[in-house]
Amino acid sequence: MVRSLGLVTLVIAAAGWPAALAAQSSTGGVMQLAWLAGCWEQRTGRQIVEEQWNRPRGGLMLGTGRTLRGDSLVEYEQVRIEERGGRLVYAAQPSGQAPADFTGIAVSDIAVTFENPTHDFPQRVIYRRAGRDSLVARVEGSRHGTIRGVDFPYRRVTCP
Repeated sequence: MVRSLGLVTLVIAAAGWPAALAAQSSTGGVMQLAWLAGCWEQRTGRQIVEEQWNRPRGGLMLGTGRTLRGDSLVEYEQVRIEERGGRLVYAAQPSGQAPADFTGIAVSDIAVTFENPTHDFPQRVIYRRAGRDSLVARVEGSRHGTIRGVDFPYRRVTCP
């Protein structure tokens, strides 16, 4: 666990993310993630990536996401962030695949990092608040021996 946290710290620092994130407690509850609630969107050319998170209640946040190219659905995802055994768990089910759980390893009022070192890709899911109306979601890990990461810079939009 310490080795994994060290790797996350190194990756966060290399990516220019706040160094304070790595020093945060890993035991924060779902209420610390209230800043994530709402509707978020990234538009790039004809592609739209959307995420929608409801407010934390009862130790749970529910989220949905979808990627569209023009009017065509490319992928979708259903996600839960829940308190389980004193930790946060990001339980994702992308495009109808089997669910995958990622455990919260760093939680703060501005960022959260979830990790599952045994998952194919990604092994880490990170959300970082970049302002009142913006955030960056990041997936990262190793694929075929190469470390890679993908950022999704979102802006807050009005929920339908």
